Amino acid sequence: MAVSGDNAEGAFECFKALAQPIKSARGAFFGHNAAVELEAMLRDSVAASASGANAAGAEPSAAVEYAIRFICLLVEKNYFRYVDILLPVIERKLDEKKGVLSLSLEAASAVDGGFEAELARTIREKTGAADVKMKTSVKPELLGGFRLRIGGFYIDASLKGQLAKMKADLEAVI
Repeated sequence: MAVSGDNAEGAFECFKALAQPIKSARGAFFGHNAAVELEAMLRDSVAASASGANAAGAEPSAAVEYAIRFICLLVEKNYFRYVDILLPVIERKLDEKKGVLSLSLEAASAVDGGFEAELARTIREKTGAADVKMKTSVKPELLGGFRLRIGGFYIDASLKGQLAKMKADLEAVI
């Protein structure tokens, strides 16, 4: 992110797009020679996919250049096998830089869009975040209500959570 500067978002998107076919390639490849061969293949592929007459001799965009170099560095240093771990970390760092807050919402039943929109608006207002990315999942075992996780902050407004709290309170009295 520091190296690519203003091109970080585009470089990340290119990195994701280029990493998928490389991950699906059979066999393991690493080291300097593999990185050099991979760089040549990536550059040929990018050049072939460029459209227009002027694109034939044109250099790839800065974002594509950063993505190619990063992938080749990972291959050379034998770290490409960790790409599935790197992708979410890079995305989270880019979101933090843009002021986007990521949260997960677990509900006992499907949540309607109005509730999600209102929750996102409220969280943006309370936290001052530029935007909110919400990952919603249905967990019937909650019995009712929802659980919300924003980073290390956790709200359990589920029926299952309420019952567990009541049980703990009763056991503490007895």
